[in-house]
Amino acid sequence: MPRTIDYVYSLMSPWAYLGFDPFHAVAKKHGVIIRYRPMPILEVFNETGGLPLGKRPPTRQAYRWTELQRWRAIRNVPLVLRPKGFPFDHALADKLAIALVKLGQSPEAYLRAGHRAVWADDRNLGDEAELQRLLTENGYQADVAMAAAKSDAVAAEFIGNREYCIANGVFGAPSYVLDGEIFWGQDRVELLDLALASGRPPYRPDSDI
Repeated sequence: MPRTIDYVYSLMSPWAYLGFDPFHAVAKKHGVIIRYRPMPILEVFNETGGLPLGKRPPTRQAYRWTELQRWRAIRNVPLVLRPKGFPFDHALADKLAIALVKLGQSPEAYLRAGHRAVWADDRNLGDEAELQRLLTENGYQADVAMAAAKSDAVAAEFIGNREYCIANGVFGAPSYVLDGEIFWGQDRVELLDLALASGRPPYRPDSDI
């Protein structure tokens, strides 16, 4: 039986963008099922001690810019360090992935394009018209997907992802959760790959395997 990874992310995270393709390559390599869990990231920060970028001390903000440049080079992808529309209201953009799953479609192509739209092409996905264009460009029925994304069922699932994060110790994006073990950050994809290859039991904070 295929294993399942809970993929917790937000389109507002450059780290989720940097890790998107490496993570999906690992998932395909091992034949795992991805359960997409877009998170209301600022709400999770509020509950878990995180700070939005603008409230972090200048030294931490400066180090973030340096790290982004390092990983941009390592992952060999284009990356706009300071997009014009950042931060943006990401709720509808992230809810669209939930909507696509409920419509029986894979959100992978949409998310790949969405990450790139924000972090490589400097498009504002807080703009509903921009989201509609993005969906159409990638072969989705924009009106159908948009209607589903605005539904009560999708809103409830988005809120449920917040509760999932708080209940399971997830505090940042991206996080990859395998059998309850959290791999936080795109720089943990390689460790996730090793864990899947080894078949080892999950590491827990309260145990010493």
